[in-house]
Amino acid sequence: MENRDTIAALATAPGTGGIAIVRVSGKDAEKMLGRLFHPVREFESHKMYYGHAVYEGETLDECMAVLMRAPRSYTREDVVEFHLHGGEWAAQSLLSALFRMGVRAAEPGEFTRRAFLNGRIDLSRAEAVMALISAEGGRAARAAVRQLSGGVSAFIQDAQQQLLHLLSGVAAAIDYPEEISFEEAAGDLEAGARALAVQLENACDERGARIARTGLEVVLCGRPNVGKSSLLNALSRQQRAIVTDIPGTTRDIIRADVMLQGVRVHFADTAGLRDSEDGIEKIGVELARQAIAGADVVLTVLDASNPLTEEDRQLLRDTEGAPRIIVLNKGDLPQVLRPEDFENCVLVSAARGEGIQALEDKVIAYAAGAGESALTQERHMHLARQAARSLHLAADACARGEAVDMAAVDLHEALAALGRVTGEQVDEKMIDDIFSRFCVGK
Repeated sequence: MENRDTIAALATAPGTGGIAIVRVSGKDAEKMLGRLFHPVREFESHKMYYGHAVYEGETLDECMAVLMRAPRSYTREDVVEFHLHGGEWAAQSLLSALFRMGVRAAEPGEFTRRAFLNGRIDLSRAEAVMALISAEGGRAARAAVRQLSGGVSAFIQDAQQQLLHLLSGVAAAIDYPEEISFEEAAGDLEAGARALAVQLENACDERGARIARTGLEVVLCGRPNVGKSSLLNALSRQQRAIVTDIPGTTRDIIRADVMLQGVRVHFADTAGLRDSEDGIEKIGVELARQAIAGADVVLTVLDASNPLTEEDRQLLRDTEGAPRIIVLNKGDLPQVLRPEDFENCVLVSAARGEGIQALEDKVIAYAAGAGESALTQERHMHLARQAARSLHLAADACARGEAVDMAAVDLHEALAALGRVTGEQVDEKMIDDIFSRFCVGK
């Protein structure tokens, strides 16, 4: 697809800042530089120049400018960037001048879309650009960098090569039946298709990808007055929850976000779990139970200075099958409960901040491997699983003794699914959908 018009947009975040960059891409980019940048000169590619942005005799700003001639640019078109002082007026004035001179306002993601359409990057790398921009933690950023560096492309290309090898085996069995028996061809195809399907399935870790992208959901639960609110405050290093000696103070879910070892952790303090006649507290208890059911990690908080109550025992039974850490709080008081009496337990004193680091280490262990699978984007995992299903169907056909050329239909469907990951087989509607999620200027 050929892009004939020239586009422009603000490439930095809008608002007050140290610098604002206006990016221009297309066949008239260099012409716009010559008309708007003073003093006029012969521009060398990839060299930064100092001057002024001037339109119709009015100086818009003192600035720097750089020309990047095709194909050595982000879009593989001629690209110009004006580096202006941060703020609304200078950048918007320059953009207005460009638009009056016939340049079109770029659509969301249009620069990266042109990079894809012009063959500079494949679709998976284009998506990595937005993933890196929106990454909220180190794990998500590292996963996006791997994808941007071609990690997904290399994995998919290897899978495609394995598929093509399987298809060549089918073709050989059809063309040379006197040399390759049906049983031999079917056996090789079944084994190869199963192995590749498992490889694709193992590359998909939806939970790990979600944790790297959006964070680890950790819920604090326990009966009233065991110190959950104090624990939340200690974990978040701020006064997020009200702490009193009155049981049942927390009625709603109180949240605090913390960055731990490159992973965003969402801590949620819930209402104390107990039977209550208070209508509002009943709602809080129900919300707490729902939060526990959807948590990645449950911190079951007990009072180390008191024997277990029936409510404590019931809570331990209710959370037994969950990914759970038992937290013995109030470790600064004489202990009745001890860590060795429980599995996966840590002793803390939320009031004094003791044992918090040990607890954080246990929490972050549940994020081990998050974002490190070969595929980390939902679209890519969906397509890989779709390809794996087609491979299993091909293997099933061989196991039933059907003709190997029938299994080839499923192999071609698997190949098409993998092609949609990198954009080799993709329609305009999908491209529109993917790039519509990008920000303007990227």
